[in-house]
Amino acid sequence: MRDGYLKVSAATPDIRVADVGYNVRQIIALIRKAQKEKVRLLAFPELCITGYTCGDLFLQEPLLRRAVEGLQEIARATEGSDGIVVVGLPLMQGYKLFNCAAVVQDGTVLGIVPKTYLPNYSEYYEARHFTGGSITTGNAVSIGSREVPFGTNLLFQCKEMPEFVLGCEICEDLWAPLPPSTGLAMAGATVICNLSASVEVTAKDTYRRNLVSNQSARLVCGYLYADAGTGESTTDVVYSSHNMIVENGAVLAEAERFRNQTVVSELDLYRLQAERRRMSTYHKAEESAYFFIPFHMKAEDTELTRTYSRYPFIPGKKEEREKRCDEILMLQAMGLRKRLAHTGSRHAVIGISGGLDSTLAALVTARAFDLLGIPRKNILCVTMPCFGTTERTRRNAMRLTEGLGGTLKEIPIRASVEQHFRDIGHSLTQYDVTFENGQARERTQVLMDLANQCGGLVIGTGDLSELALGWATYNGDHMSMYAVNASVPKTLVRHLVRYYADTCGEQRLQKVLEDVLDTPVSPELLPPVDGTISQKTEELVGPYELHDFFLYYMMRFGFSPGKIYRIAARSFRGTYEPSVILQWMQTFYRRFFSQQFKRSCIPDGPKVGSVALSPRGDFRMPSDASAALWMDELELLASGSR
Repeated sequence: MRDGYLKVSAATPDIRVADVGYNVRQIIALIRKAQKEKVRLLAFPELCITGYTCGDLFLQEPLLRRAVEGLQEIARATEGSDGIVVVGLPLMQGYKLFNCAAVVQDGTVLGIVPKTYLPNYSEYYEARHFTGGSITTGNAVSIGSREVPFGTNLLFQCKEMPEFVLGCEICEDLWAPLPPSTGLAMAGATVICNLSASVEVTAKDTYRRNLVSNQSARLVCGYLYADAGTGESTTDVVYSSHNMIVENGAVLAEAERFRNQTVVSELDLYRLQAERRRMSTYHKAEESAYFFIPFHMKAEDTELTRTYSRYPFIPGKKEEREKRCDEILMLQAMGLRKRLAHTGSRHAVIGISGGLDSTLAALVTARAFDLLGIPRKNILCVTMPCFGTTERTRRNAMRLTEGLGGTLKEIPIRASVEQHFRDIGHSLTQYDVTFENGQARERTQVLMDLANQCGGLVIGTGDLSELALGWATYNGDHMSMYAVNASVPKTLVRHLVRYYADTCGEQRLQKVLEDVLDTPVSPELLPPVDGTISQKTEELVGPYELHDFFLYYMMRFGFSPGKIYRIAARSFRGTYEPSVILQWMQTFYRRFFSQQFKRSCIPDGPKVGSVALSPRGDFRMPSDASAALWMDELELLASGSR
């Protein structure tokens, strides 16, 4: 449960229709297995104690009596365990029969939730036997000698982990125009269990998966879907055991259909809470209409089985990744298109270095010019060789400009930088921040003046990762007239250039782009060694794949350093030692806080994803905010105290 993780499971037992004794034994066996695996929430299918397909046997007193006895046996089997079990059974309340979900823990039935919406069409005939539940449906029902809360308005909340609030709905409830889970989530439920017996027909699995996923996304909740499977009657229909665990729309685990499988994963309740916290439209329902049932659960570490992508900004599947890349390039180009049209500019000026960022900026600018019908020769690509420029990057800058049809201008700035250093009394052999920033600011001055000459815009090349780390010279490459890469992280820049190379259809341009991709990331501000780049950014500031990982989970979900470290150590196992990850995390947080003053005055630029650092709309932080809380936690991690 540390870091907000809750291990959950949806299981389908082998059953025999109307054989309660057999079914209970199978359910208990799965409970025992889940207890060994430290599952904290286990959901079973609809009416699984009796079987969903009993038909008119649901009107037989022996079956109903035995179902309650079976529930009591299941409750006794949970004694000594604080895991929550949700199981389905038919239950009398007054003179009416209800299709119910029973919530059980440590030998006790905590509450009973009846099904709200009863299907009575095609292969479903529930209204023949059952009554639909409602908030006004009784307050309690007798289970043995105990009165148990009964109603559709029950919410079960963990005292030790208040973020864990459980609500239940049953099968058809999800198919209704206003599912009960909507009100439950708005009242505070973060996890919904759906006990289901969904008939399988051709292609229904896709519809069902989309329905569960969409509801989970709309409610920003964890959703367990436990489905009836083989063992149910096949007189007219078949059941497939389509069990799913979904978190905020993402399917974490899914059973192979037509096998009574158990699926297990971990819900991240802190992540769900973070999502709700940032959504101004997520209004709370009137809590007085709901009845909260508290329960206790021992706080302990949850062993993670779920995975986190090393590259959270980049889709894993090739087809989806290519679609995303094309969309991002269009978003960038459309942003620039509007700015060019608004200002009446028919020229653009780009400092072209032969590196990834300036390459992407040039590709985007070319697309924007095409959209406006402006000839690409109006794109002025300026290469400004100085102390650190290598022949390889200079050559790539020239060939890229030629391949895109832009106009190349080479302006060596070594003499002007040397003059400037003489003016301020700075030694040419003193390779410090002044030595580096002096070159960066000279480059920016040249670009700005050229833009004035041609009536164009200076196109910024800096990316999101550089903004996060403050890896830019203030009033140097930090500044432009429109920053097309401002919300594109470095790991994504690489994929965008790769996508362009693969799809441009021009062999010479593709070859240049591939060499750019193969070139180490560098500002080229220090003299090369034997003709090769000596100043490699990732050796100085850390691997961008790590920094982008830290940035995503910090900004997107507000995760603590300890939690990000935990999932990073798991995701990058075999690539980076935990001590190395921690070292670069300390660099990330230190620089992120200390460099906010640069982000407070960055140029306009188009937002392309869910994480951005624009001070105007996406991230507003005082430039003098303290990093102490975050650095203290990192110190605890370093000392092994956390």
